[in-house]
Amino acid sequence: MRAAFGRVISSGYGAVSGLRNLTVAVLLTAGAAHAETVTIAALGDSLTAGYGLAQGEGFVPQLESWLQEQGADVTIINAGVSGDTTAGGLARAGWTLTPQVDAMIIALGGNDYLRGLDPAVSRANLDGILSAGRDAGVEMLLVGLRAGGNYGPAYKAAFDSIYIDLAAHYDVPLYGGFFDGLRAATDTQDGMAAYMQPDGIHPNKQGIALIVAAIGPAVLDLVKAASTP
Repeated sequence: MRAAFGRVISSGYGAVSGLRNLTVAVLLTAGAAHAETVTIAALGDSLTAGYGLAQGEGFVPQLESWLQEQGADVTIINAGVSGDTTAGGLARAGWTLTPQVDAMIIALGGNDYLRGLDPAVSRANLDGILSAGRDAGVEMLLVGLRAGGNYGPAYKAAFDSIYIDLAAHYDVPLYGGFFDGLRAATDTQDGMAAYMQPDGIHPNKQGIALIVAAIGPAVLDLVKAASTP
């Protein structure tokens, strides 16, 4: 974790007084360490931002609640912007990574793919975001994305490899894809429709719940990594 605690020093007189003060110091330090909250920035697009959902129903609040139910002392900052590309994420990475942030979830690239942007550009932007996270000393989780075949096999191969390559290069965990939990729970495209908003792109409240249940363990590992001194 990036935040550090100072050592408590006692200055009592005599062996008993010194022992008592030392005990109090240890208890205070232990209590402070226990109370330390892990702050995660979720850097993403409309899926992260909670597009079309009421307050409390989006990805960030549902994930935060799920983690807290598992006993994690965590706060998640919603750094999602609807319509954002990897370029927008890179532009925001610097001021997102404040000194209070201990970890970062990176879930970007969907809008790059939908717009048919050059995979080399998307790769460079994600590389810049991961580099900024590394320089800031935060733990990171990269959420992958598997492109469709509508731009051809070469485009799909180039786009899909971005996440695998960068996760390996920066030695960060890679979660397969934002919709993995929803696909696993419903099995078919028709089954997924019940968990999507009318636009067919963004999950509804129930869909987000399935997504959170699937990605939650990976984020819990991120919290544990950020909690390690």
